[in-house]
Amino acid sequence: MSLLDLSPEQRTELAAQVRGKYQELQAKGLRLDLTRGKPSAEQLNLSQDLLGLPGDAYRDATGADVRNYGNLKGIVNIRRIWGELLGVDPELIIAGDSSSLNIMFDLISFAYTWGTVDSERPWSQEEKVKWICPVPGYDRHFTITERFGFEMIPVPMLEHGPDVEAIREIVKDPQVKGMWSVPIFGNPTGVTYSEEVTRALAGMETAAPDFRIVWDNAYAVHTLTEDFPTVHNVLDLAREAGHPHRFWWMSSTSKITHAGAGVSFFASSADNLAWYSSLAGVRGIGPNKVNQLAHALFFRDAEGVRALMRKHAASLAPKFERVLGILQERLGTYDVARWTSPEGGYFISLDVLDGTAARVVELAREAGIALTAAGSSFPLHEDPNDRNIRLAPSLPPVEEVAEAMDGVATCVLLAAVEKLGA
Repeated sequence: MSLLDLSPEQRTELAAQVRGKYQELQAKGLRLDLTRGKPSAEQLNLSQDLLGLPGDAYRDATGADVRNYGNLKGIVNIRRIWGELLGVDPELIIAGDSSSLNIMFDLISFAYTWGTVDSERPWSQEEKVKWICPVPGYDRHFTITERFGFEMIPVPMLEHGPDVEAIREIVKDPQVKGMWSVPIFGNPTGVTYSEEVTRALAGMETAAPDFRIVWDNAYAVHTLTEDFPTVHNVLDLAREAGHPHRFWWMSSTSKITHAGAGVSFFASSADNLAWYSSLAGVRGIGPNKVNQLAHALFFRDAEGVRALMRKHAASLAPKFERVLGILQERLGTYDVARWTSPEGGYFISLDVLDGTAARVVELAREAGIALTAAGSSFPLHEDPNDRNIRLAPSLPPVEEVAEAMDGVATCVLLAAVEKLGA
């Protein structure tokens, strides 16, 4: 029965029960954390053999000594593996250092300072720069455009990707220069863009000739099942549609091997890569090629990556199952929350009763459960409905995940009965 359908007497009785359960929760003195999507120690241990590589094998496939300076593009060994995983020509991929977020920041910085290959002027000289932000979305994306002072335009995330029709209208404005996206197992919704949505984004006409989509494919192989999602080659789709420079495509090994010592990847048109390299080559002489070779030797090939990701799925899937089971068991009856059921990625998006997300996070904190701040999945941390909470169950052991989620469910119910005046 929906909480909204209960009689005043039934609500009062339920409120008393929930408050009692919350007092019991506080008495436990918990210290649990569901804030960020970090790999667990169990997952990190899957790649422990990396620490012994590359050993004496310090030459890449071209015979170059990876211990020395140079090769801004990254070694071909690892670019070939990632090219096969993404379905992209390795020559259109740059392999960089640990975080693809660093490359994204560089791309925005370079465009802001000098303009892109098809900009009329540097973005800093525009009257205003506007940026499309599908919501709920990735908070660190929004932090970058916030730091540059861009006007961020929220667009709803739907079942198969962002609202394309809304985007078509927005990009008629020449000041709209770009869009964030996590197209596979999105952060935090777990939504994967359909082929129809992907083709629409690749082909749509925009008023700005230098409109860019940051295609952050961070979770392209992060399945929670035995099946891997289809990766659409947006570089080909955009080129065929007459927009060859549209996509800045990101990927990385950060949550595949060791999150603090991975390899990042930037795929784009040849002209975009040349533009980026001409500026990145001033910033630095080259990436950590020793680490790149270690990864290439560790993976061996694309199937080696997939085999490793199946091991990750075996670690992660039980945690996601427990979260979804507890949400259904504790909240499904009362119709005060909705949540996603992702088949991959690192997050579950929880929508609670409008106007209660911040209160849920506050109640959880006071009970010793750390959650990502309400509104974090929106530009400027401003969720207009105060309803969305991002759940990250990857780091704690499954027993702690279950205990934390049972507590979160209690907080959701308590915030709901408070909101309804019970």
